[in-house]
Amino acid sequence: MTTPIEIHEPRACDGAIVRAFGFLGKRWNGVILSTLIDGPAGFSELRRAIGGISDSVLSERLTELTGATLVERRVADGPPVAVEYSLTPAGLALVPAMRELATWARENLPATD
Repeated sequence: MTTPIEIHEPRACDGAIVRAFGFLGKRWNGVILSTLIDGPAGFSELRRAIGGISDSVLSERLTELTGATLVERRVADGPPVAVEYSLTPAGLALVPAMRELATWARENLPATD
């Protein structure tokens, strides 16, 4: 007697998860967003807080995050002219997930020096 062959649907990752990690997993994007959780910051302040990121990459990522409507760029009239970056409502909606991710990382990933 032959056993019937079970046919399983192929596994597929949720498309929204793929998009989220494709964007937030891009080097520096998540780090920049998490740095802005504590409030608005200027370019130099972000560069110092993040460490290891070049000016050109920081500028590129901020432009990308602004284009995705996760970060808002505000220019204050000078002199001197000041530019400040902050999370938009869409960016703020990520805060609970970012905090949970940070907790998970502290508890499950070894710290690297």
